[in-house]
Amino acid sequence: GPRSTPTVDGDCLYALGSDGDLVCLETASGRLLWQKNLLRDFGGRRGGWAYAESPLIDGDVLVCTPGGAQATMIALDKKTGGVIWKSAIPGGDVEILGSGFESRNNVRPHVRFGDAEGAVLVSAENFLVARVPEGAAGGSVRVALPGRNVESDPYPMALGTQIADNLHPVANPAVDAEGNIYVTFSGPRGEKVPVSLYKITANYTVKPFVTELMNPTGLALDRNGVLYVSCRHDGTIHRITPDGRAEQWVEGMGIATGIAFDREENLFVGDRSGTIFKITPDGGILVFATLEPSIAAYHLAFSPEGELYVTGPTTSSYDCVYRIRHDGDVQVFYRGLGRPQGLAFDRQGNLYVAASLGGRRGVVRITPDGQHAELVLSGIGIVGLVLLPTRRAIIATNDALYHLDWDVEGLPLPG
Repeated sequence: GPRSTPTVDGDCLYALGSDGDLVCLETASGRLLWQKNLLRDFGGRRGGWAYAESPLIDGDVLVCTPGGAQATMIALDKKTGGVIWKSAIPGGDVEILGSGFESRNNVRPHVRFGDAEGAVLVSAENFLVARVPEGAAGGSVRVALPGRNVESDPYPMALGTQIADNLHPVANPAVDAEGNIYVTFSGPRGEKVPVSLYKITANYTVKPFVTELMNPTGLALDRNGVLYVSCRHDGTIHRITPDGRAEQWVEGMGIATGIAFDREENLFVGDRSGTIFKITPDGGILVFATLEPSIAAYHLAFSPEGELYVTGPTTSSYDCVYRIRHDGDVQVFYRGLGRPQGLAFDRQGNLYVAASLGGRRGVVRITPDGQHAELVLSGIGIVGLVLLPTRRAIIATNDALYHLDWDVEGLPLPG
């Protein structure tokens, strides 16, 4: 039987028996929702008093300590009992919990992401930090302890795979209903490049698409799937025809950066000098809100409830995400990110931001109430992302695109 008190969280009760049986029960009925055994499932080892701890709930995570060589401490999804591992793209740093990870005889543990070995940056008794190498694939991570003939089982992990390089995105890419991805080669300000916008087909064939724009920055698709592009060089907004011709639609938008459509097909444009413009479907232009100027760009996204969210990195390492009400009232939604850039919502209303949190760079997830943030994907140079309704993500760095099979459901695509 149990030697500890159970933990109650909402409609669920979590209990750990002395023999390592970890269960999640529905409080109203006692129905078993999921069950694990710390000895059998995680190679645990009981102490002198067997298992006598109460499970710890932290947000959506359950933490407990199996002990043993495979996992001293584990983090599980409290809803499913699944093992939680961070997601990453090549270049990202991943923290792994366990035991026996300290270096011995100047030999550190080996960490393999799929078939590729990553560099171990930090190695301590109960955790290590490893960097995902270029070319990593396979969706799993393993830890081997040289000289001790010990290797962990492979654990699932979402690893991004590169689909295009030699690009220069500075904000979110855009994805249409047919799965085509649009991404910029923005270039230095005032410098025109041979191809300013690329189209990547659903099977990841990269094709030059638009050639005549200077410094394309923000991308947005209207409800009919028509692509719009902002140009920060001259403050113009262009509409792109299906054959890749750019037609100027609006001018005078200052240093035009991020753009986004609302449900009524109004286009919102971020002038990084401090203004959010609203352009009505008939071309009328209004000042919707004013913000602190950004050193780089504003990035815009609408929540499932139809409110506008904006990031704009400054020289601070403690930047904000802003929420702008329908009447233009600006509120601080979350404070504490480093250089926040592209942002996107999932179907549950969680906000994902390309930013750093606690000194670590990647994609940060913020809960709908703005009270909790965590780094959920590790990677350097990330400037934007798209969350797809098929539980796949497109991640943009400052020179490449990655796709990631991720258990995050995005909002419906336009078109």
